[in-house]
Amino acid sequence: MQNQQGMQSNQIANPQTGQLPQVKNQQMNDRDFLNDGLSTCKYITDSLNIAVREASHQQLYTEVLQILQETHNSTRELFNLMFKEGWYKLEAADQQKIDQAYQQFSNYSTQFPY
Repeated sequence: MQNQQGMQSNQIANPQTGQLPQVKNQQMNDRDFLNDGLSTCKYITDSLNIAVREASHQQLYTEVLQILQETHNSTRELFNLMFKEGWYKLEAADQQKIDQAYQQFSNYSTQFPY
């Protein structure tokens, strides 16, 4: 029981709304649709990031950058909704791992030319 409670305390999540069916069938439910939309938005933003970096014409760059920003906003809205409904869980980082990563990347700053 102690180990199970310890594992649960590392998760950052809201309680699920309970609106999902107990037994999953072939039909998509609200969580499935949102998860699909979130995955699609993540894929699109990755692709648009490349397009923005490689745009050879200023107007194309500006237009794709605008679309990228809108897609990032949509992705954030989907994430917020899924998190609010308890359908997206995050793992809390261990403070020791955070400190190690901070130390590692802080040391990189000595390599900068300025």
